[in-house]
Amino acid sequence: MLTAVLAAALLTGCSTGSDAVDVNNGGEFRFVAGTPAGEVIPPGERQAAPRFTGELLDGSAFDSEALDGEIAVINFWGSWCPPCRVETPEFQEVYGEVGPEGVEFLGINVKDDRQLAQAFLDGKEITFPSLFDPRGEVALAFRDYPANAIPSTIVLDRQGRVAAVHTAAVQQEDLRTVLDQVLAEGA
Repeated sequence: MLTAVLAAALLTGCSTGSDAVDVNNGGEFRFVAGTPAGEVIPPGERQAAPRFTGELLDGSAFDSEALDGEIAVINFWGSWCPPCRVETPEFQEVYGEVGPEGVEFLGINVKDDRQLAQAFLDGKEITFPSLFDPRGEVALAFRDYPANAIPSTIVLDRQGRVAAVHTAAVQQEDLRTVLDQVLAEGA
């Protein structure tokens, strides 16, 4: 039943709003607003991100422990989503700039065919990994955050806490602003 609810939420398509409904909170509905463009959750108010595992599009195993100690940008996307098709290459550009500073990027591909998703990444020359999550299990793990809207982007600080949440396409400058703030927090 829960899988059906999550699938229905993901099938609603791409989101352009600033709020999302979290339907995985023990059967309760509640609205969870994303952070405004360019803003970061104050460190004292951050919560730990959930742990998750899965298979990358290339078939290798992934464990979120690989992100420990790094700033991470987690982006929920699909090759079928028009805003994602614009945003993903822009994320690649930012990744090229901030990757050497210890910022990891991870795509979470949802409601997609593996071959179509990989063809999209290859065609756009995306070099950061993407987890293949057709059933939305990672989005379910992030049930306290609005990761059921596609695209959604969650930025984690070095302690693995959620530092920013975006429930729509993120502009490059907004992402850079958030990453600059989190990078400035130090190790």
